[in-house]
Amino acid sequence: MRRTKTSRMAKSALALACLLGAGNFAHARKPRHASPFKFVGGTEKIPESCKGLMEVGSTVLTFTCPDGSVSVPYDSISLMQYRPDISRKIRKMKIKWEVKPQTRVRILGGNKNRYLTIVYEEQGTVHALVLDVPPEIMRPYLAEIDVKSGKRVEVEESEEYD
Repeated sequence: MRRTKTSRMAKSALALACLLGAGNFAHARKPRHASPFKFVGGTEKIPESCKGLMEVGSTVLTFTCPDGSVSVPYDSISLMQYRPDISRKIRKMKIKWEVKPQTRVRILGGNKNRYLTIVYEEQGTVHALVLDVPPEIMRPYLAEIDVKSGKRVEVEESEEYD
């Protein structure tokens, strides 16, 4: 009789440990940033610094924040870049910005890629979307965007990747 009670207690303790471990693992896997993408410029009427999420769908790339959203069909994209600044090529384009992205001069230590810029055409007009995204958040998105869009995101290779 003693053996079965001890056995039941051991099984219960093991089950409890597994549940607690699974709960801690799930908690550790939660993203650190609820809204890691920040709108810093574009041709859409979205307030600057609006934080939101990006969804990589099967035919469109969608940025959604509390104050608005932008859906970009992959076949309309002409250029995608992920760099520490807004490239000269994009700054020289004749884009009618609603929110003009700040032009930053690189300072020592400022070589980390942060800006995802997407240039696309909609109804004969050139549009742009500039998002501020930390590199650790952006890395998994790069490959998925390349695959689903059939186009390459130009990444400035100034960082060391593990």
